Amino acid sequence: MVPNAIRILPHAILLAAATLYPQMAGAQAVLNCADRAKVIEFLAKQYSEKQAAVGMVNQQAVMELYAADSGTWTLVITDVSGRSCVILAGKSWETIIPVGPKA
Repeated sequence: MVPNAIRILPHAILLAAATLYPQMAGAQAVLNCADRAKVIEFLAKQYSEKQAAVGMVNQQAVMELYAADSGTWTLVITDVSGRSCVILAGKSWETIIPVGPKA
């Protein structure tokens, strides 16, 4: 009797969570997008982040990484229309300076 209850318990918890919080997955999919100038201004004012790296994603978008001396960082994708979306953000950013001969 007890082993069956142990096997059923995780499924019951998952079902209860899905029932009580049905909007959770949808809320996680929301992207934070705005005009590029506004995004950059926000990152500078709020986190003191400056552009640390940039790279082309394709002909329609570039990826930009902003980082601060405090260790915060933000990954932004900007499309050709000038719209930027924050994709990821985190802490503990470290800039690594290559040492040794160039490859």
